[in-house]
Amino acid sequence: MDVRETDVVVIGAGPVGENVADRVVRGGLRAAIVEAELVGGECSYWACMPSKALLRPGAALRAAQRVAGVTGGALDPEAVLARRDRFAAEWDDTGQVRWLEGAGIELVRGRGSVTGERRVRVAGDDGDVELRARHAVVIATGSAPRVPDVPGLRAANPWTSREATAAQRVPGRLAVLGGGVVAVEVATVFADLGSTVTLLSRSPLLRSMEPFVGEAVRDALRERGVEVREDASPAEVSRGSDGSVAIRLADDADAVIADELVVATGREPRIRDIGIDDAVGDDDSVDVDDTMRVRGSEWLYVVGDAAARAPLTHQGKYEARAAGDAIVARARGERLDGERWARHVATADHGAVPQVVFTDPEAASVGLTAAEAAQRGLRARAVDYDLGAVAGAGLLADGYAGHVRAVVDEDRGVLVGMTLVGPGVGELLHAATIAIVGEVPLARLWHAVPAYPTLSEFWLRLLEEYGL
Repeated sequence: MDVRETDVVVIGAGPVGENVADRVVRGGLRAAIVEAELVGGECSYWACMPSKALLRPGAALRAAQRVAGVTGGALDPEAVLARRDRFAAEWDDTGQVRWLEGAGIELVRGRGSVTGERRVRVAGDDGDVELRARHAVVIATGSAPRVPDVPGLRAANPWTSREATAAQRVPGRLAVLGGGVVAVEVATVFADLGSTVTLLSRSPLLRSMEPFVGEAVRDALRERGVEVREDASPAEVSRGSDGSVAIRLADDADAVIADELVVATGREPRIRDIGIDDAVGDDDSVDVDDTMRVRGSEWLYVVGDAAARAPLTHQGKYEARAAGDAIVARARGERLDGERWARHVATADHGAVPQVVFTDPEAASVGLTAAEAAQRGLRARAVDYDLGAVAGAGLLADGYAGHVRAVVDEDRGVLVGMTLVGPGVGELLHAATIAIVGEVPLARLWHAVPAYPTLSEFWLRLLEEYGL
């Protein structure tokens, strides 16, 4: 067997694994990264990039059509899919491999598993390789779509997010099972491209966000012809001889018939059967500290979706940077600063996680909802404002409709959460993220004057609504 020694071994070459490896190399260590699929991972080929490439044309068209004086316009589905292909690099990872080489990171192709302390075996097409790490092994294996245990569902060969974002054709009828981010984004894409879409959700849409968000997205989807059924529980699924899919609901005698079915009911970490089962709990979680090191271990780290703390690409990359810096510091024998917001700890995972849902209207949130703040025992106050009442909103779109809610910790006088829904609000979110992470007092935010006439003037109106 080929045996190689390096400082750090990273299993998983998605954006999270790449960031860990890059960080430790920048810190003067050597790193090898293991990947069984495409270098660049889910986000590059089947999630963030291709999905947003598919969503943008419809949003851009509607943005233009919302301004008086703009007439006509239509999407070309074939051109939209071709644009998506370019953003997914035609599912060719040559460019990503070239980046690894330029960064000085060794790539080992194959499926990696932990076989002992600081030992990783890679099963590749050209034989097995054993990698021995002097300092750390990092698990960055991401997550996989969760398919619920519904009779007949797996046998019906449904699409998951991968097949949906990589689709080479637009089905005439599409059913989407789920009510979260992937479900509403997939429904948006295929409705824009001409499919007749039925969205089946067991609960209100986007229920992890403030309630007004799901309501706004649901109403907009219905206005564009999507049949949205909330409180819909599938009882059985079957695929007919003609290729169509029938979804029978628990409380409805008439089945939903579609040409394809997308299952978008959540994701689960890929942490089983890679040699770390002893560290995995019954709920598929791993107990890591804020440097992303597994508690009780001196050498094993888990980051990104595999850690299931804040399963978003940008949060995973943030965790990766913290973990990489911690590995380098420990390798040098340096003392780590474990205080909140220190360089080596992923503090933001606990209360400053930003997220954008690229539907139309967009939904954006960071920090806590009003309900979450109450659950944490904060003396919190929710402050709401109609985004359409801001002067700059009318310039962006005739009849602009949107809403914003700020959640304020009254004892400290700081923002702990913000949620927005409306066209283009994703680009407004980072200011709120900075205010939360920086714990900027509202009295100081009052001096941050928004430019007129921009949509950002909502900050002034919110503070006035609060009483400043």
